[in-house]
Amino acid sequence: MNANLSFSLSGNIVDLKAEVIFKGTVTVVDGIIQSIFKDESVAEDHYILPGLIDAHIHIESSMLVPSEFARLAVVHGTVATVSDPHEIANVLGIDGIRFMIDNGHKVPFKFFFGASACVPATPFETAGNAISLDELDELLSMKEVKYLSEMMNFPGVINRDEFEIKKLEIAKKYDKPADGHAPGVKGDAAKKYIEAGITTDHECFTMEEALEKIGYGMKIQIREGSAAKNFDALVDLLEDHSDKVLFCSDDKHPDDLVDGHINRMIQRAIKKGYDPIRVLKSVILNPVEHYKLEVGTLQTGDPADMIVVDDLHHFNILQTFVNGIRVAEKGKTLIDSVPVDHPNIFNVRPIALEQIRVKPEGSKMRVIAAFDGELITGVELVTPTIVDGNVVSDVTDDVLKIVVLNRYGQSEPAVAFIKNFGLKTGAIASSVAHDSHNIVAVGVKDEDIVLAINAIIEQKGGVTVVHSGTIKMLPLPVAGLMSAGDAYKAAELYHQLDEEAHKIGATLIAPFMTLSFMALLVIPELKLSDKGLFDGKTFSFIPLFV
Repeated sequence: MNANLSFSLSGNIVDLKAEVIFKGTVTVVDGIIQSIFKDESVAEDHYILPGLIDAHIHIESSMLVPSEFARLAVVHGTVATVSDPHEIANVLGIDGIRFMIDNGHKVPFKFFFGASACVPATPFETAGNAISLDELDELLSMKEVKYLSEMMNFPGVINRDEFEIKKLEIAKKYDKPADGHAPGVKGDAAKKYIEAGITTDHECFTMEEALEKIGYGMKIQIREGSAAKNFDALVDLLEDHSDKVLFCSDDKHPDDLVDGHINRMIQRAIKKGYDPIRVLKSVILNPVEHYKLEVGTLQTGDPADMIVVDDLHHFNILQTFVNGIRVAEKGKTLIDSVPVDHPNIFNVRPIALEQIRVKPEGSKMRVIAAFDGELITGVELVTPTIVDGNVVSDVTDDVLKIVVLNRYGQSEPAVAFIKNFGLKTGAIASSVAHDSHNIVAVGVKDEDIVLAINAIIEQKGGVTVVHSGTIKMLPLPVAGLMSAGDAYKAAELYHQLDEEAHKIGATLIAPFMTLSFMALLVIPELKLSDKGLFDGKTFSFIPLFV
């Protein structure tokens, strides 16, 4: 890594605050921008601008610890993230958040964490830990913690539940914003949610919903992750509401992160004809101002958080600097790996075949309908396929068995059925299962499902594909969520698993990412927790059979 913190850089300088571009030189002394001056004689044609910011992401969903995430992200010009450590908090509580902060400090990158507001997310699932109001207060008092993370219990906020309102009061006490999570919430309910103090939402999936929330005073985070992709539906907010727009990925799997990050969204927005200055202000200035981030915006006296790109149309990243440290150049990371601890909780024994057998109890059963590129699901009524008194997967109709197993203690697995995964044989499984991160598996044959689940139990976390008795796996020993190894190796292994899942029939773009959301109860309509089938509209358990 280049540790020379004093240097000069010449080219086309992009001043987002003044909305001007001019030829000149940036002088950096001890990691701080000492001067910026115009010089029309500068020969360099590249562009110098502030570094990029992901305005809402769960680092854990990259399956990488923060220090390894940074190694990949800087290659794409990202210098900072607004990170909700909600995933590890559900496993390890406040100690998990401390782990993320400490690990992030070990590399030159700017991680700004939130105080996870909903741990556990609901009382309808088993989590590894809980975060109390006192712990929220402790977190929000910290300099590294910039906001109250997404308030997923939107019915509680709308109905002014005392416990939820107290969380918002703590954020107000420290003058820190509160993030939202209200998919599909509109009308008077949306107004009440925002009036309670919620400032952003990354869950909008229609322009109508986004415009209504902006009208009530909310900022909208346009999301393009590995599973949830709302860029195309919302990018035209830039036309009239660029000051109310931020860009984020929310959840990004490691192989996708190797290919690109927020830079890809910028390229697409510019290709659609939007002015690069307008796009970049939304990506960079809006999150800096909203969350009060200590990220340089290419002004004299700022930390030298900068990127160099070839031009403002192709937007290829040539160099990335954080605090004046050159951290990436021409597609290569310059950040070294650091040693990683392995905090975890995994207290479950292997399961047996008979534990996932389902006896028929009706002529129709409710089936989860997964949708590609969406976190929301539907519900279908299907005639069960029965073999030897056991309801089994029906490959012809693409109805597969899904299992969620509590990994924090001994209990019986919850079993249901799901459509649209497309598997023709084998099974896939993961210990990344939002929000409580129990084990989730989908498969054709019961034997393969059990084999996949037990492989994860043996490794105390991971993602796996089982086919013809063979097991391929990416171990995730850090909280059962993250790899402890090199980011590029983890990304390659994950890519191989993704290819294996598609070889056995998966039709979803990101089958593991979609799988991880099938236990996410706070997003309707039908999901499966370790305690049973759950109706996200009524917020109650529902029988499998009708």
